[in-house]
Order: sequence, then structure tokens, then C-alpha cells
Amino acid sequence: MTIHWCGTGPLSLPGLRRLIGAGHPVAVWARTVETARTGVGDLTRDIRAFSPEALAQALKPHDIAVSMLPADQHVGIARLCLEKGANFCSSSYIAPEMRALDEAFREAGLVSINEVGLDPGIDHLMAHDLVARYRASKAYHNDNVLSFTSYCGGVPKVANAFRYKFSWAPAGVLKALKSPSRSLRHFTELRVARPWDAISRYDAPLPVPESFEVYPNRDSYPFMAEYRFETHWKVRDFVRGTIRLNGWADAWAPIFREIEGLEGKPADEVDAALNARAAELLRDNSYAEGEPDRVVLFVSLKAEREGVPVFHQTWALDAWGDVRGTAMGRLVSVPVSLAVEAVLNREIPAGVHGAPHDPRLLARWLDQVGHLAQVLRRIDHLA
Repeated sequence: MTIHWCGTGPLSLPGLRRLIGAGHPVAVWARTVETARTGVGDLTRDIRAFSPEALAQALKPHDIAVSMLPADQHVGIARLCLEKGANFCSSSYIAPEMRALDEAFREAGLVSINEVGLDPGIDHLMAHDLVARYRASKAYHNDNVLSFTSYCGGVPKVANAFRYKFSWAPAGVLKALKSPSRSLRHFTELRVARPWDAISRYDAPLPVPESFEVYPNRDSYPFMAEYRFETHWKVRDFVRGTIRLNGWADAWAPIFREIEGLEGKPADEVDAALNARAAELLRDNSYAEGEPDRVVLFVSLKAEREGVPVFHQTWALDAWGDVRGTAMGRLVSVPVSLAVEAVLNREIPAGVHGAPHDPRLLARWLDQVGHLAQVLRRIDHLA
């Protein structure tokens, strides 16, 4: 069973190196072979130039293809896996086109495991754990009112004037700002067309008190079912969002105005404008060689009865770059490598899935995450 790891960007390397170092048979597929040799050439000689055609020739039954390529390539590789009798893995959100392959993967006895990076990924593990703990607690009751929040983001370890530095493609960051969101606030659906119209303050439960700016991201509603919230539960708040350093909104105000000015213009004109702006931002706000990045993630579940908290726990993660490389790279790709091993060990059922609910996998994976972050703790606010 060969692991075909496709994509060797900076966010891929820690997980890829972990699998190779553990002795798994790994074929490394790269769009730029020389870049891959720089990243893993000390561990393997099996580095190949990626193309769908070349991958199709190499895939064998029971292999697993890992796509760390741009998200628009995942479904094509997943379909190729179905054709060849192989499994699939990615860190990305499950697109509708991927979800539509669920029955085909189940019928073939194959796995498509997705949403196993940082966000989505580690945040899912934390949410699954908190919901399971709540269900098993003495506080569990159908009359409870629930509030769930999940905020994640990559921020500079040492703040700059722009309050942000780029650990992934700036064009992707800018385009994400054009995405509307839907979340639940005070029992009411909140739809936001622009993230900067819904920025609020978040006081993080860290050893040293720190506040951040947060805003809702994408559509939070489907994750109530994914996290196994019962339809009869009284949910007041349910928000999955992005976290930024204080001062981010003010520093980015000119960017927001530029994006607003592009509304209503042709898609190709918008893309050209965003790509040009992205190049400038990358030039002025990228990480220097060896400069530490930082990742923060907070997932919280609170239950109240008659206005009194009866259950309130939060997973808190704080990680930064060190001699092992960037925090973002570790936290995105190492969970992917754990998912690959779970597929190889037949611990993931057939079909299209996100991060697992299995308590054994949750405990094992969160333990591994603890070795990747400088701070990882589950806080019981009522203890």
C-alpha cells in the first residue's frame, strides 16, 4: 500500500517527513521537483513530477493518494482513486462534489478522509471531544441552552504594523474576505456579506490574558449536525470563525475598501486586481527566514440552565514556529499524516468523511497535537 503524497509546499513538509521517517512507502509527487528535493531529498529519492496522468499510471488498488494541492484539484484526484481502487485524503473542506462521491466510495469499500488539517481538522477533534464530554456529564439535560464557538487563525508571533503576515497564498486570503458567512447568534441566524461587518472581541483563556478580534467564517450551520448536536437542543450561539490580532481591522481598512470597490465587476477583472494586490502584500508582509509564526485555536462549549452555567469547557491551543519549522506547517500536515495511518490501519470506515468521532482516535490524535503546540489544554471553567 503506497502513499502517494501530492504537493510539497511549506505546509506539507512536516507531515510528509513524518510518514517517510516512520518507514512508510511514500511516493512524493511535486509540481516543482527541485523544491521537493530541497524539502525531503535527505529522506527519499522517490520524488516524481506531478500530473494527473502520471499519478493515474502509478496508483494501485489499496494505495492512498494525499492531495495537498489547491482545493480545486481534490475531486479529480478522488475520482481517479475510485477508478483505480485507491483511497483518498486531504486537509480541505468537503466540497459538494466530494460529498456526492460518498456512495461510490462506500460501495467500493474505499475511504475519502478530508478536513483533517488544522481548521478544518484539529478544531473538529476538539468539538467532537467537547460534545462527547457534555453528553456524558451530569449536566446534560434537554432544557439546557447551549453556546458553541470555534475560533482559529494564524498570526505573527511578533506583531507588525499590518497585524498579519502570510503563511499561505495572499490571493487566497483576499478571496476569503469576499466570502459571506452564516452563523447563529442569540437564537437568530446571522448572515454577513463582509467579514469586517461582524468583527467582535474574544478574550482568550490563555495563561497570559490576551484578547483578539474575531469574525464568523463560511457557513457554520452544517457543523451542528457534523458535531452531533441534536435537533431538539436549545442552541443560542453556534459560530465557527477566524481569529486575528487586535488592531487587524483598522490596519486592513484600506484593503476592505478595495474589495468593496470590486463588487459588481467581472470575475476576471476582480481576480486580476486581487492577484496584483496579493503580490504587493506578500512582498511587504511575508515571514523572514526563521521568523516564528503563531497559530491560536479556541473551541468552547457552554451549557446553561435558567441562566446559570452547568457545563463550560474550552480547548485552547497556542503554537509558534521553532527549530521544527512553522507552527502552521506542523498543525496542518501532521494531522493529515495521522489520518493516512488511520486509513492504512483500517480505522476509518468506507465513504467520504471529515475528522473522526472515534474516541480512541480523538485521544490519540489530540495527544499528538499536544506535542506540536507549546500550549494545549482543556479548561473546565466550572472546576
